[in-house]
Formats: sequence, structure tokens, C-alpha cells
Amino acid sequence: MLEHIDKAQAVLNEVNKAILGKEREIVEIMTAFLANGHVLLEDIPGVGKTTLATAFSAAMGLDCKRVQFTPDVMPSDLTGFSVYRRDKDKFVYQPGSVFCNLLLADEINRTSPKTQSALLEVMEERKVSVEGITREVPSPFLVIATQNPSGTSGTQFLPEAQIDRFMITMSLGYPDFASELEIARSVGKTPRTAAVRPVLSAETLVEMQDDIHNIYIKDEVYTYLLNLVSATRNHPLIERGASPRATISLVKMAKASAWLRGRKFVVPTDIQTQLPFVLTHRIILNSAAKMGNTDKSDVIQNIISSVELPYMGAKK
Repeated sequence: MLEHIDKAQAVLNEVNKAILGKEREIVEIMTAFLANGHVLLEDIPGVGKTTLATAFSAAMGLDCKRVQFTPDVMPSDLTGFSVYRRDKDKFVYQPGSVFCNLLLADEINRTSPKTQSALLEVMEERKVSVEGITREVPSPFLVIATQNPSGTSGTQFLPEAQIDRFMITMSLGYPDFASELEIARSVGKTPRTAAVRPVLSAETLVEMQDDIHNIYIKDEVYTYLLNLVSATRNHPLIERGASPRATISLVKMAKASAWLRGRKFVVPTDIQTQLPFVLTHRIILNSAAKMGNTDKSDVIQNIISSVELPYMGAKK
């Protein structure tokens, strides 16, 4: 376990070479990868999303592909299709973009619902069915999807059932002044990602993901976790609370968080840290919250402060 944790920290160090001033966000994405989950970034163009995916794939030795979603991207571009080969006198399957370890799905809310559904189905099943034949995508299979902020020209909201497939959602945002100054000073012929070296392999990442299942959660902490999720279902400012899938995602993220910090057990702080990332895209505020200019982060913090912490002492 300790050897794997050292390698995970080495990945973080390498990615921080390419992405400056976003240490917390990079740790969170690494946590999601350890939990075998997908990440949704809502950001404006130009803040380093592609660089981020490239840096992670380089540091972890993963095969990375990028799809720029536009209205004319078809499901078959992702899942693959068969073409007739005259030299072989038969149809030959051509794999689509999802056959990789890390897929950057850029501006996912600019493409058609049919193409969105095709990607999100692969994310959930990790399989592709084309012409009656089912093929598994490589392991690990991770997705970093980006979407433009709501209201941007040419975009449409992802359906709730589909956005729920993402384990976490977050925003990179602008870098701080000092980090952006360093970015400006380092502009040259060589991109920052060129300095990232591989310190991991796809096989080792899968082993790390398996390690997460061995992290212990005591019953009182499970109850605390579920109380937090349940609180979203009867909160006066929430129209629709989190689903059981949110509970599952929060368990996985809390375990990955504990593992990454060198612990073999989950503490309430792990759950509190991961709660905003797991719940933000899974709850819908009601009109009272909107009229009061209350945002989701305020509601989630209110839930954290209102739910009683579990007793962490030894049983008598």
C-alpha cells in the first residue's frame, strides 16, 4: 500500500509541473481516478483542461484521446463502426475514440443528445455494443468531460440521469496571479507537458483502484454518510435530492481520499471534503433558494453543519 501511495504522490508532483496553482483540484481528480470514477469540469475555454488530461495521461502511462464535441459528432465516432475491406472481402470493425484509457470529452454539452447518451452509456457499462457484438474498453477507462457554462451559445444541458453518471464535478477556474505570471514566463517552444515523465502504469493504477476496496468504514461513519445524503431529500431549499448513486459515489470517494492520505479507514473529514464534489451536480435547488440567491455550495455547507458527527471512540 505504501509503495502505491508514493507512486500516487509522484503522479501529483508530475501533473503539478504542467498545471500551476491548482494543487487541490489535481488531488481531487486523482482521488476520482483512484475511485474509478469520471470527472465533469464546467469551465470556460483556455484554463488548461486539455493540458490537465494530457499531463495525467503522461504521468500515469495511459493512452489518451481527445474528442471535440460539435453538433455533427456521431455516436459511431465514439463507439466505432465497420467498413468493407475489399482486400479481405469482408467488413472490418474500426474502433472508436472510447477505446483508450483516458478520454477527454471536450464541450460535451455542444453535441446531440444521441451522442451524449452513447458516451455516457460507455462510461457506465465500460463496454461497447456495435452490430450485435459487445467489446470491452481498455482498463482503466476514465473520462474527463468538460462543458461550457450554462447559457453559452450553442449549448444544451445534460439530462439529469446522464449527469448523474459522473462521480464528481468541479471547476478549475482561473489561476492565481503568481501562477499565471509563472505560466507567462515559461512560454516557449516546448509545452509544459513535455516536462511530465511517466511514474506509473495502467496496470499499477488498476491495482491502486483495487486497494481502495480494502479501506474500512465503521458502521457509525456509514450512518453519518447516509445521513448527509438523506438530508438533501428533505432540505427546505432543495427541490430534488441526491440519488442512491450519490451514496455509492461518496463511499468510493471517501475511501479513495483516506487511502491517498495513508489511512486504512475513513474518518468524517474524508466525507465532508468529498461531499461538495459528489453532490453539486446531483441536487436541484427550489425557487425559494433561487429567490434568496442561495447557491448549492451554501446549501451543502448548511447540511454538513446540521448533521451530527458520529462518535469515533472505541465501543465499550
